[in-house]
Amino acid sequence: MAATDYDKVSSAYANALVDLAQDKNALDTVHADVDSLQAAMRETPDVKDFLFNPMVDVGKKRDLLSSLANDAGLSKHTLNFLNLLLDSDRLVAIESIFEEFQAAYCRLTDTQVATLRSAVRLEQENQFLIAKKLQELTGSKNIKLKPVIDESLIAGFVIEFGSSQIDLSVKGRLEKIEAELYKQQGALA
Repeated sequence: MAATDYDKVSSAYANALVDLAQDKNALDTVHADVDSLQAAMRETPDVKDFLFNPMVDVGKKRDLLSSLANDAGLSKHTLNFLNLLLDSDRLVAIESIFEEFQAAYCRLTDTQVATLRSAVRLEQENQFLIAKKLQELTGSKNIKLKPVIDESLIAGFVIEFGSSQIDLSVKGRLEKIEAELYKQQGALA
């Protein structure tokens, strides 16, 4: 399948999921499910490898999806959608479909996405406080944080949204100090 065909398929399935969620008045619930599934796939690549493996029996994949849905408390709408992807042999497109779904959700809910890079995984409460402060700073109706672990930051975090960046990391502070030292050195020479 060509890249544009793949994009069209992903977009079509994502739009179908949005339509289903809206029809069932479950857009926020399905969105939370998609967030959980994306995190699970990032944190446990074995799950993704198992689901994408063409040699694994469809029944075993269906059992895993049911188990994931049960463990994560996914809605029946999301589980039905996952089974539809499995039945139509489109499960390999799930990451792209979820990205398209997230983009559509953000458009529908006037949500701005911000990347939150931190040296360690931040607690949900801290992420909530950061999102709330960013919402105040930007005037956005909603903020969705995409957490990314970046150990090179040493400590602290960096928020990237739109074309802006807020750097509250130790690495960023050290780089500012280094730049100041070079600037002072140049002035003394």
